[in-house]
Amino acid sequence: MSDDRFILLEPGAARPGRIPLPPAFAVKATTDDAEGRFSLLEVILAQDIPRHVHHLADEGIYVLDGILEIEFDDRRHRAPKGTFALLPHGVPHALRRASDPPPRVLQISSPGGWERYVEDLIEAGPAVLTEGRLDPARINPIAAGHHISYQEQG
Repeated sequence: MSDDRFILLEPGAARPGRIPLPPAFAVKATTDDAEGRFSLLEVILAQDIPRHVHHLADEGIYVLDGILEIEFDDRRHRAPKGTFALLPHGVPHALRRASDPPPRVLQISSPGGWERYVEDLIEAGPAVLTEGRLDPARINPIAAGHHISYQEQG
């Protein structure tokens, strides 16, 4: 058995990426670590995530602390600590903070690539925001390269 891909992170540690990420994001396994199969991040949901669709990747969310509100298709669900949700690709969903402090979650994307998308968004900086909130129209040019599309709010 090969151990060349074994990773053991100490508490609070994160994998290095292409750029430094804000403290709300801690990459635990990169897409490259998992040979493309998945990526795993620990995320503090500092901002609500607008309604969007992953066209390729399934997304798994496990709530570590706080309460997350999940809008899946046209239904809303409260997800307290200990809740797991599988968000299959192709179905619109949104993630919202339902607690203070905001929820902390493990987020897995399969196949991987989520950390690359987060890096691209962080690099874009305020260009993806309108009045301090994520703006679907401004995110979509970046998201498209990651097989994600955000729905315009109307």
